[in-house]
Amino acid sequence: MKRSKRRSQHVTVRDVARAARVHFSTVSRVMNPHTRSQITESVAKRVLKAAERLGYRTNALAAGLRTRRSRVIGVIIPYIDSPLYPPILLAIEEILSENGYVAIISNTQNDPAREERVLAEMMARQIDGLIIGTATRHDPVVKGWAQRGAPLVMINRTDQTGAAPSIIVDDLVGLGLIVDHLVELGHKAIGHIAGPQQLSTGAARSEGFRKAMARHGLQADAITIAEDFTREAGRRACHALLNQFPDITAIAAANDLLALGCYEALQERGLSCPKDVSMTGYNDSVFVDLLRPPLTTVRIPQREIGIQAARLLLEKIEERRALARDVVLRPQLIIRQSTATPRASVLLSNSSQRF
Repeated sequence: MKRSKRRSQHVTVRDVARAARVHFSTVSRVMNPHTRSQITESVAKRVLKAAERLGYRTNALAAGLRTRRSRVIGVIIPYIDSPLYPPILLAIEEILSENGYVAIISNTQNDPAREERVLAEMMARQIDGLIIGTATRHDPVVKGWAQRGAPLVMINRTDQTGAAPSIIVDDLVGLGLIVDHLVELGHKAIGHIAGPQQLSTGAARSEGFRKAMARHGLQADAITIAEDFTREAGRRACHALLNQFPDITAIAAANDLLALGCYEALQERGLSCPKDVSMTGYNDSVFVDLLRPPLTTVRIPQREIGIQAARLLLEKIEERRALARDVVLRPQLIIRQSTATPRASVLLSNSSQRF
């Protein structure tokens, strides 16, 4: 029996979607046994019939055998319960699904030993590439993976060696927006809860704070480094900062969870936000507009990070022309009720000194 010309070509998810007159995401859900129940039976049958007619499943399997590809991507993040990652992961899965790939997602709890085990398990499953959100500034995992010549993209982090491209946000600009806003309100005694300095996000944001303070002619001595980007670490760091610098009128936290911990610390000390201390965060997580008071923060394009990471990795896998440099996205200041003009008594007490 003569094989049709169509069957001899590479059939994509979009080809099946056009033939079945559905959106490509519907095809992906039908092809995945775990999500097929989300689609009505009549639509699922139409998609499967179109896929069979075009030879989609056969072509996908044959392509994997020819290229020795698993069409599986590993995604490693530090905390699965962090509000930062769900929009990023959803975007990654969407782009991968459109292109016939699936993701294995794992979190490490920022534990290097756990990360090593996770990576070993992913390698045993012969993943085609890796998206990693756990990189430190001089990460042996990144270096080792890059030396193997395997496709790798980092998200929200960079190892600063140029071993692999990163999708990151301009944190120097982000902290600059925060400091500019606080100074415009009249604050001069501004503190910073910094993230861990072995992480590029922690280091870049504290550098952004220092540079912005210097631009305004203000000292940037009031910095406490949190041991992690978590709520409890923020609470402890805030207590330490206020013990050492009790006269600060505003605190710029390096992420929203640290800011949430600061809310707790302020309450424990009998201080009010923003009456006594203005507070800012970073990331614009899903819950921060529900805090009391709603948190002033920096919004990062989480979905765009995931889209760019998946697309760049696929380019590297398919050996198409891929960017070797980092992709730097621009942040946006979101002003809410956690920042206000400092009290007049505080302004008078600090008017004769530089902080």
